[in-house]
Amino acid sequence: MNTRKSLFVAMLCVANGAMAQSVEDGLKDLYYGKFQTAKQNLEKAITAKPTDDRAYYYLGIAELGLENKDGAAAAFTKGLAAVPNSPLLTAGMGRIDLLNGKPAEAKQKFDAATTASEGRDGDVARAIADANSEIQGGDRGYALTTMETLLNNEGRKRKQQYTATAADFIELGDAYRFLGGENGGKAVTAYERALELDPNNAEAVMKQGLVNYNARLLQQAVTDWTKATNMDPNYAPAYFELYQFYITPKKNQLSWENAATYLQKYIDAIGDGGDKIENAYNLAAIAFYQKRYDEAVQKGKSALSMLNADQKGRFIRLIGDAYLQKGDSLNAQKVMEDYIKVAGDDKLVANDFKLLSAIYGKLTPSDSATEAQYDSLAGIYLERYADLDTAKDHETYRGIAEAFKEMRNYSKTAKWYGKTLELEENPRAIEDHFFKGVYEYYAAEYSKADSTWAAFSAKYPEQANGYYWRGMSNFAMDQQAKEGKAKEPFEKYLTMIKPEDEAKSKRFLTNVYTYMMLYYYNLDDKTNMQPFMDKLTAIDPANETARQVKEYLESVEKAAASKTAKATQGAGK
Repeated sequence: MNTRKSLFVAMLCVANGAMAQSVEDGLKDLYYGKFQTAKQNLEKAITAKPTDDRAYYYLGIAELGLENKDGAAAAFTKGLAAVPNSPLLTAGMGRIDLLNGKPAEAKQKFDAATTASEGRDGDVARAIADANSEIQGGDRGYALTTMETLLNNEGRKRKQQYTATAADFIELGDAYRFLGGENGGKAVTAYERALELDPNNAEAVMKQGLVNYNARLLQQAVTDWTKATNMDPNYAPAYFELYQFYITPKKNQLSWENAATYLQKYIDAIGDGGDKIENAYNLAAIAFYQKRYDEAVQKGKSALSMLNADQKGRFIRLIGDAYLQKGDSLNAQKVMEDYIKVAGDDKLVANDFKLLSAIYGKLTPSDSATEAQYDSLAGIYLERYADLDTAKDHETYRGIAEAFKEMRNYSKTAKWYGKTLELEENPRAIEDHFFKGVYEYYAAEYSKADSTWAAFSAKYPEQANGYYWRGMSNFAMDQQAKEGKAKEPFEKYLTMIKPEDEAKSKRFLTNVYTYMMLYYYNLDDKTNMQPFMDKLTAIDPANETARQVKEYLESVEKAAASKTAKATQGAGK
C-alpha cells in the first residue's frame, strides 16, 4: 500500500501579496495534489523570475510529492544560489536534513530561518512547522510553537500585526493533530477557523477526517472525506484518503471494491497532472483489488519499460502477488527470483520478503527434500520481513506468528507471540502469553514452556489453564512420572476445577489423573494412587494406562497371594 503523501501546500490567498501567475498555477496544482503539473508551472515561474525564492521552495515541495528527494534538494540549493540566505529556502534545506535523518542540522537551519524572518513570515513558519510535523524525527512541539508565534499579535502595533490565512490555521491544526492525544479537539478547532476564512476549503475538511480516524471514529472520518469530495469534486487528496482507508487490512475498513472505486476517482481527479508512474501503478492496483489478476499482470508488465531500477520493486511485487493470488505460484516465484538476480538481495524491502515467504509457502514440492527446502525458505523470508518491517506492533507480530503456525513451525510461532509481550500497551497480552506457552509445548521446547507457564501463573493466578499447561510441560520432561515434576502444578489445577466444570475438562483431567496415578504408583503408594485411578477410569473407562497399571497390580497381588498360600501350606505340613 502506498504511503500517504505529505500534502503540505500554500493556499491561494493574499497572505504574502501578489505572485506571478505561473506561481499561482503551481500553488493551485499543489493544493489539488497535481505534483507533476505543479513542477512544470514552477519551473516556468523560475525562468520568468529567477530570484523568486517561493518558486524554488514550492518546486522542491512538488519534487517531494513526486518522491524525488534529490530533485527537491537541488531546487532548494539552486534557489539559495539565486537568493542567498533566503529563510524559506533555508527551511527547505532543513526539511531535507530531517529526511536524511539529521535532526540536529535541521534544527539549526530552522532556527536560522525563524531568526531571519523574525517568526512573522507565513511561508517560512508553515514550511518549518510542516517539516517538523510530517517527517519522522521532527520536533512536533517546535512545529506548534512556530505556528503559535506566527499567529500571536499580542502587544504588536497594527502595522506589525500578522493577518492569518486559511493555510496558517490548517498548519496549526496539523501541528495539533500530529501531537495527538488530547490535542485532537484543538486540531479540529483550528481547521474550523480555516473554514471560517475559506468556507470551500476541502483540505480543512479532509484533515478533520484524519483527526477522527486517529480517534477511531471511522464512520465520521469517511463522512468528512466524502464531504470534502462533495465540496470540491476535483480535490484528489480526499479520494486518496478514502482509497487508503478501504485498502487498510483492518476490521470495518478493508473493501477491495470501495478501494478500487476511490482509486479510480483519485486518478480521474489527478488527470495528467499526476505522476505517470504512480498512475500506472494505481491502474494495475485497481485490477488487482478487483481480482482481475491477468489484467494486473499485463498492466504491471507494460509499465516496466518506463521505470528505472529503483522504481521497479513495487511493480514486480504487484505482478508476483497477482500470479500468486490466481494460483500460479511457479510464475510468482520466477518473477521474484528474476528480480532478485537483477536488483540484488540488498535492494529488497520488507514486503519483498513477505511475498517471497507466501510464495514458498504455496509452492507444491516434488519430494520431501524439496518440501523441507520450501518450508525453510518460507520461514527465513518471513523472519527477514519481520526484521525489516517498521510497523513494530502487536498485530504485525501476531500475523507473523500465525504464518509460522500455518507452516507448522511452532518454535517460531511461540517466538513471535512472545515478541508481542515485549511491546507496551498490549490489551491481548494474556492471549499472547497463553499461545507462547502452548506453542513452546507443541515445539517440544518443554523447559521454555515451563518458564513461560510459571510466569503466566504468577501474572494470572486465577487462570487454571496456566497450571495445567505447566504441569503438561513437566509431564513431558518426566514421562514416567518418577520425579514428580508435574505434581505441584497439577495439584493446583485440580483445586481450581469445580465439579460442574469436570465434564468439559475431561481431556485435561485425563492427563492430570494419569500423571498423578503414575507418580504414586512409582512410589508404591497405593493409598494415594487408588483415588486417581478411580477418577481416571470413571471418566475414561477404556484408559489403556490405567488398565496396564491395574493388571500389573493385580498380577503382583495374585503372585503375593499365591506365595503366601504356598508358605501357609508348607508351614502346615
